[in-house]
Amino acid sequence: MNKIIKAKDYSIEFGPLLDSNFQNLLTQNYLNSKIIILVDENTHEYCLEYLITNYPELADAEVMLLPEGEENKVMEVCFQVWEALSEYKVSRKDLIINLGGGVVTDMGGFIASIYKRGIDFINIPTSLLAMVDASIGGKTGIDLGSYKNQLGVFSNPKAIFIDESFLQTLPKEEIQNGFAEMLKHGLIKDKNHWEKLVSLSKDKINLDLIYDSVSLKNEIVLADPNEKNERKKLNFGHTFGHAIEGFFLETEQQLKHGHAVALGILCETYLSYLKGKIDIAIYNYIHEIIESEFNLISIQEGDYDAIISLMQQDKKNQENKILCVLLTEIGKCEFDQEINREEIIEVLSEVLS
Repeated sequence: MNKIIKAKDYSIEFGPLLDSNFQNLLTQNYLNSKIIILVDENTHEYCLEYLITNYPELADAEVMLLPEGEENKVMEVCFQVWEALSEYKVSRKDLIINLGGGVVTDMGGFIASIYKRGIDFINIPTSLLAMVDASIGGKTGIDLGSYKNQLGVFSNPKAIFIDESFLQTLPKEEIQNGFAEMLKHGLIKDKNHWEKLVSLSKDKINLDLIYDSVSLKNEIVLADPNEKNERKKLNFGHTFGHAIEGFFLETEQQLKHGHAVALGILCETYLSYLKGKIDIAIYNYIHEIIESEFNLISIQEGDYDAIISLMQQDKKNQENKILCVLLTEIGKCEFDQEINREEIIEVLSEVLS
C-alpha cells in the first residue's frame, strides 16, 4: 500500500507508480482531455517509455522536450512551449504532466499556471531534488538572468507521485543534489532527521527517508502556503546558495543547485556562529558533514562584489535589507535575519576562501 501525504488541495503519493492512484486520476478526470507530457533529454531517454507503455490513457499524449539544465529555465523556452500548446489547441480543461527533475517541475508548473490563466498539472519527479523539494509546495518559477526563480507564481499541482525507482536512472551527483535539501530539512526542523541522514549518507537514501523529508517540508508549507512567515525557514542556505549558484551560472564551472545550497548552508551556519546564535562546536560539526559530502570551492576576493550584488536582488529581501535564515541549534532556526556587507565578506573569506 502506497503512503499518502495530504497537502493543500492535492496529495503526495509515495511508492510504485503502477500501484498508485495515477491511472484512476487520468481516467476519472482527464479521459477526454488532451494530455501534454513535458520531459527533458534525460527523462525522454530513461523515463518516458515506462510511462507511456504502462498507461494506455497516454497513448495519444503530446510529448514536449525541454532543453536540459538550469541555464534553460528561462522565459524564452516558456514562450516556445506556450506557442506549441496554442498550436495543439490545448484548453483550460486539459492536463500537463511534468516528468523530470527540478527544472522540469519548476518550469512545467509555471508554464501550466500561466497558460490561459492556469491549467491542471501533475508532477512525477524523477530526481531526488525534485522529490524532496522542487515539486513540493506549489512554488513554480523560472530564472531571470543570474537571478534564481525571480519569476514565478504559487500554484499547486493536482497530484504528485513519488516513485523511488526513477532514482536508479540518476548519476551519483544527482543524488547528492537532493541530499542537500534533505539535510536542510533536518537542520531547520528535526534533529532526528538530520542524525538519520548523516549516519547513513547519501548513498543509502530510501523511500522512508524521502517520505520523512517531504513530511517536514509539507508541515511548514501547510502552516504558511504563501511564504509570509514560517515557510521562510525553508530558505535556509539559499541566500548565499542562490547567489553562489547564480554567479557560477555565467561561468564554465556551473554548480548544481544542491551543491550551491550545501555551500550556502555552510556559510549561513558560520554566520549563525558569528552572530552568537550557535557555538563553534555546532559549526565545526556541520562543516565536517558538509565537507565529507560536497566539494568545497574557492571564491576569489575580487568576486565578492558580484556575489553581494546577486544577494541584494534576492526575492526574500525587504526594504533593501539582505535577509537570511540562521540556526539557533540543530533542528531550530530564525528567519528574516538581517545581514550586512561586512558580515558577508567575512563569511566568504572564512568559509569559501
